[in-house]
Amino acid sequence: MTRARQDRLLGLLARDGDWATAASLADSLGVTPRSIRSYVTAVNARVPQGSAIESGPQGYRSGPDAAAALRVTAGADAPRDRLHTLVRRLLDAPDGIDVFETADELHVSPATLDADLARVRSLLGGTELTLERSASQARLRGTEMAQRRLLSRLAHDEMDAGSFDLEALRRTLGEGSVGARAFGPFKNDLVTRLGALGYFVNEIGIADVVMHIAIAADRVSRDRGLEGGFPAEPTAAQQEVAAIIASLSEQYLEVRLGGGDLQHLATLVLTRIVAPGTDTPSDHARSRLEPEVESAVRDVVGQAASEFLVDIAHEDFMLRLALHVQNLLHRSREQAWSRNPLTRSLKSTYPMIFEVAVFIASGLQERLGIPLLDDEIAYIAMHVGGRLERSRRADQLLTATIVCPGYYELHELLRSSVDRSLGQAIEVVGVETRVDPDWSSIDTDLVLTTIEPAVPGDNFVRIQPFLTDADVERVQAAAGRIRRARRLARLREELERYFSPDAFVRGLDGQSTDDVIRRLGSLLIAQGVIDDDYVERAIQREELSSTAFTDALAVPHAIGMTASRTSIAIGIADPSIPWGEGRVQVVALVAFSESDREAFQTVFEQFVEVFSERESVQRIVRRSSDFAGFLDELVAVIDG
Repeated sequence: MTRARQDRLLGLLARDGDWATAASLADSLGVTPRSIRSYVTAVNARVPQGSAIESGPQGYRSGPDAAAALRVTAGADAPRDRLHTLVRRLLDAPDGIDVFETADELHVSPATLDADLARVRSLLGGTELTLERSASQARLRGTEMAQRRLLSRLAHDEMDAGSFDLEALRRTLGEGSVGARAFGPFKNDLVTRLGALGYFVNEIGIADVVMHIAIAADRVSRDRGLEGGFPAEPTAAQQEVAAIIASLSEQYLEVRLGGGDLQHLATLVLTRIVAPGTDTPSDHARSRLEPEVESAVRDVVGQAASEFLVDIAHEDFMLRLALHVQNLLHRSREQAWSRNPLTRSLKSTYPMIFEVAVFIASGLQERLGIPLLDDEIAYIAMHVGGRLERSRRADQLLTATIVCPGYYELHELLRSSVDRSLGQAIEVVGVETRVDPDWSSIDTDLVLTTIEPAVPGDNFVRIQPFLTDADVERVQAAAGRIRRARRLARLREELERYFSPDAFVRGLDGQSTDDVIRRLGSLLIAQGVIDDDYVERAIQREELSSTAFTDALAVPHAIGMTASRTSIAIGIADPSIPWGEGRVQVVALVAFSESDREAFQTVFEQFVEVFSERESVQRIVRRSSDFAGFLDELVAVIDG
């Protein structure tokens, strides 16, 4: 546990990149500030000649050797390393291992090895493996596919946030395994050859698939290949991909894979990391779709578009999502889930998009019976985000006026440069060429001026007649400030309407997630805002995917805007409480009414944004002794 918390501390600092106090980090990990200081010492000890975590007056931040420290093992006798060794021995011994002999060989007591076997047993859920113990013998029972699932899980558990780590794969398979060799060249060549066949390759998922290929190669080298061959009439795509995998395995891994392995791995490639290229006609793509899948996706997307007022009901979006869902359906039958290293950042940075994805996932689960994990929901969120990005309205751009006293075509050149460098952020709607313009009459969001304005203002940005990189950065920063100020102003206006002194609780210690939701829900029930059914549906929504959108904030809510009016119940936890796989300090049970659909996006996304800043969270939590204090601090943070 200590090692896991050390890694979690390092991961938090590496992700944020900013200074953080010991107190705020302690809240995130659910430990004391003294423990944080000891963790920092232990982490830095992993890289004696470097700096994994830097310390200073402002607290701690990740150092230049943070990534190296994450990859360093805690020593040859570390529990993690021993667990890898034990799993490999169990997998390589069909008749089992002798517990006492194995304990001697690993230089631990039989009691310690019994504890390790309990850890192995905890890894077996969903793998269809069982661990049997008879006197001094311990053995794994299950199919070869089930044993590979265990190896995959062990490797994934070693990887931070789902990203691929070659060292973790080597630890899982063993340093001498054939599967851990030549990973980079194998992957690069695979991408090239799939591209030559006209496929788009999902780079996020390809490392995971190549990991499965490495596991297969290692098992085949130990005479543990999958039985069975190709079906009587394999598809052309299966044959093409299988031939590529067979060729690369012999070239880079010096392993000849059998028909059963090639069939399995070709299916993984076709259902997890490739999609038809842009040249593929849509009618051909649709011909690959099962009618039930296409119908379910169209219905659920239509419902999501209506529920959240988002522009996603487009033909190309539904077709691509349906192809993805069909692949997902095939993967679910083999429990071959895709990992997504962007899951955490998608959830915290784009909570509204993730919420739409959860709604779609819930509908698909009901229609098609697909159990969806957070990583799979994140892939749906990427589809949703891509569609919304393409359909952003022009009125989301900030307007700008250029003030550039005329001299030949100077103002025209400047406008052309602004359009070219900043066209995706601002829209130039006017150009002033006078040396004494009427500054008060300029009402655009930004004024980009080559001369000093008569009256200073936050929306004025000085630029050079010939646009420089520094000018572009200043304009982008000013545009960002204006957008944030507007978003937070709307948020303040909305939140003050939705909060109530009667729906505020400080002190959530020792309560489970369900208990907290029910406690906050009871406050809104007493106000006549929601009923018991809403609370139960909020608990069901939590089971789909944790609503801990940041390291400090959870926003539980039910799917469906069925409240009589929009209201938010707030719970403050100090110290932090467990929520999903993390810990939170603020819980906001949100109940939206149908009449407030448009406000949903503003409140949801911006509320999460406010609580994504660790220092703001600490300020709000520490000073919120009552409702008035909470609201004062929240407004102060919003106003900046």
